[in-house]
Amino acid sequence: MDAELERILDGIGPRLRTLRRDRGLTLETLAATTGISVSTLSRLESGKRRPTLDLLIPLARAHHIALDQLVAAPASGDPRVHLTPLHDGRGSVLVPLTQYPGRVQVFKQVLAPREPKLVTHEGHEWLYVLAGELRLILGADEFVLRPGELAEFDTREPHWFGPARDSAVEILHLFGPRGDQAVVRAKP
Repeated sequence: MDAELERILDGIGPRLRTLRRDRGLTLETLAATTGISVSTLSRLESGKRRPTLDLLIPLARAHHIALDQLVAAPASGDPRVHLTPLHDGRGSVLVPLTQYPGRVQVFKQVLAPREPKLVTHEGHEWLYVLAGELRLILGADEFVLRPGELAEFDTREPHWFGPARDSAVEILHLFGPRGDQAVVRAKP
């Protein structure tokens, strides 16, 4: 086996452990979600078992990430694009996709379960669900959004959003200055 392949395989176990811990999951919870035994997960994380596709695919699905992120495949595409995920230590991950001061900001987020706490602030938000189910509390109303569904609201309204279930939800989150509204130019 060549040195590069050996390095990639050796990095998967620690990456799996970091993902699980960052999301606040136990081995038992991950085992229940993936159908992979606790002992197998433990051996994968410690490097005592070599990863295989039949193990990595359910783990990538459970963590809502692409398989190439899990194995740290070489970067492709434009080398000037460097997305840096921000971890909050409680299992949520924020990836800024744009950096336009004073304009709409776009983020990809993986939100871990947490207690609702309504907030208000200036601005306008759009939430698009990629994977999982999103619970949105907006004033006195509550919604559950599924993949492909979108919510748009003025952030001066008391609001909170997070997973609707005990597992993470993945969303695209757009936040703009007060008064920004989406303009629909084409309809199906």
